[in-house]
Amino acid sequence: MPLAEVPNLVPALPEIFLACAAMVLLMFGVFQKAATVADEANTARNISLVAVTMLVLAILLVAMVGGTGGRTLFAFGGLFVVDPFASFFKVLALIGSGLTLVISQDYLRRQNIARFEYSVLIMFAVIGMMMMISANDLISLYLGLEIQSLSLYIIAAFQRDSERSTEAGLKYFVLGAVASGMLLYGSSLVYGFTGATSFTALAEAFTATDGHGPSVGLIFGLVFIISGLAFKVSAVPFHMWTPDVYEGAPTPVTAFFAVAPKIAALALFIRVLTGPFGDLIAQWQQIVVLISIASMVLGAFAAIAQTDIKRMMAYSSIGHIGYALIGLAVGDAAGVRGVMVYMTIYLFMNVGAFACILAMRRGDRMVTQISDLAGLSKTHPLLALGLAVFMFSMAGIPPLAGFFGKLWIFLAAIEAELYTLAVIGVLSSVVGAFYYLRIVKVMYFDDNEESLDQEVGREISLVVLGTGLIIMLFFVYPAPVINGAQAAAAALFAG
Repeated sequence: MPLAEVPNLVPALPEIFLACAAMVLLMFGVFQKAATVADEANTARNISLVAVTMLVLAILLVAMVGGTGGRTLFAFGGLFVVDPFASFFKVLALIGSGLTLVISQDYLRRQNIARFEYSVLIMFAVIGMMMMISANDLISLYLGLEIQSLSLYIIAAFQRDSERSTEAGLKYFVLGAVASGMLLYGSSLVYGFTGATSFTALAEAFTATDGHGPSVGLIFGLVFIISGLAFKVSAVPFHMWTPDVYEGAPTPVTAFFAVAPKIAALALFIRVLTGPFGDLIAQWQQIVVLISIASMVLGAFAAIAQTDIKRMMAYSSIGHIGYALIGLAVGDAAGVRGVMVYMTIYLFMNVGAFACILAMRRGDRMVTQISDLAGLSKTHPLLALGLAVFMFSMAGIPPLAGFFGKLWIFLAAIEAELYTLAVIGVLSSVVGAFYYLRIVKVMYFDDNEESLDQEVGREISLVVLGTGLIIMLFFVYPAPVINGAQAAAAALFAG
């Protein structure tokens, strides 16, 4: 093959590295002889440690390869793009995946489901996420989405002996297949009416309309694409899978679902609507505003009645996606910057909160009822403090990081004169504060009948400490996150 025909694979180096590492770990796990359950657990733990190391190395590769100095790199004939926007979200997805792998180990061992496949599936899901974030074509978009989804379907049902886990995996698979069908149908309509699938070609086609609006068929295609992507971020009215899957899946899997896949899907959502469909903002903005309002309102009110903390966190995540979609509805660099700051803070808030939930245990039995937290401040004062910090931050109480995340989002909406959206967001945040503060009240003011186990795993303790410090001290030095988000958002619109 002549040298000129060798494809430039450097932009996709982090993904290629992770794919090779995942396949090596898969082969290593397959050929390990596990005579006992303990041997299998040790193998799983070793592979998990290597997987976390590989994710850290992938972060370094993303930093080396991706979009430094505002560069935009393409690979695979323009199907794959790397820019500061992609690099920012890839780092978030990798950090979220690595942290959830770290806090998973003790739970998997205690539940006798410590198998090496778990870490490998997480890695393949991360590869799909990174492909989604760098998608520059409707075909590569779908490819990344399905690589991620196939792994997520399996790990949702990873606790095979649990009916609830199996049900969660099946429900997620069936509804996910419907969402994928809607996305494909929308993509086929867009291709049929434009003759292109490349984001670059689509953007050029919509720019050159000579003042004529898009056809009705193209609008239908856009609506179906938005519907498919809204399912992946669990925005209302495509949220129906979220509470049941969050409750039924193993708790570490729920933590993973709440963080990394949502970050990747939201990045894809932003790239699709502001890139190829950026000139159609008048058509899609009203849809995004509607699902943003519905997500905030439902997330605020539906969580009030929940008694299971995992279901409460499911509705909480729906509400948080509603806030993030405010920035997307703004449709400019300021709005996208707000989303990126918000999702960075959301990552650490949720990982820290789920680390605390994973410490809720009596013997080898996990408990997830909010009432089980009663008296936690007396038996586990540091854990109660950590969970209180995360709850206050999610409620948006200053000076914690969650307040600044919402501040950037609401400021972007006000600058864009979306006053109604900003007011509804503030009111929803006030309502949502009720169920976050209820957890603090239960921990500090209710008496416990049966306390939780004293032992808290070292990994969980370190993650709670680290994420808690980030949330509490964010206001001291927010510049790296804000400046990085601003540069990434500017690069997205410059392209």
